[in-house]
Amino acid sequence: MRFMVIIKADKKSEAGILPTQETKKTFAAMGKFNEQLAKAGVMLAGEGLQPSSKGKRVRFSGQQRTVIDGPFSEAKEVVGGFAILEFKSKEEAIEGALQFMELHRKFWPGWEGETEVRQVLGPEAFAPEA
Repeated sequence: MRFMVIIKADKKSEAGILPTQETKKTFAAMGKFNEQLAKAGVMLAGEGLQPSSKGKRVRFSGQQRTVIDGPFSEAKEVVGGFAILEFKSKEEAIEGALQFMELHRKFWPGWEGETEVRQVLGPEAFAPEA
């Protein structure tokens, strides 16, 4: 089963604050963790995102199409990064997300954050029933 782990942005990432020596240790540990997941065939994709100030939202409502410039108001509702992971169960996916977040806590004292774990709907979910 494929899962998307959505990493929520925080005030620092939304402000575009570049990594300090402290966060470089976090990123190095995350890189090693991600490499292990990739070698095990678990990590299919994963990236961080630029701050929402560099993004756009496209909205359709009836016949109207609107393009909205970032930044977006609630940083806690903005995606800061993502990973597509292959696990046997939702419980394994949650455990993977917990390990990822624990790396942040270990190398970045005082860090608080949130991720969202959601199963990916593949094409099989939309196939007509036989």
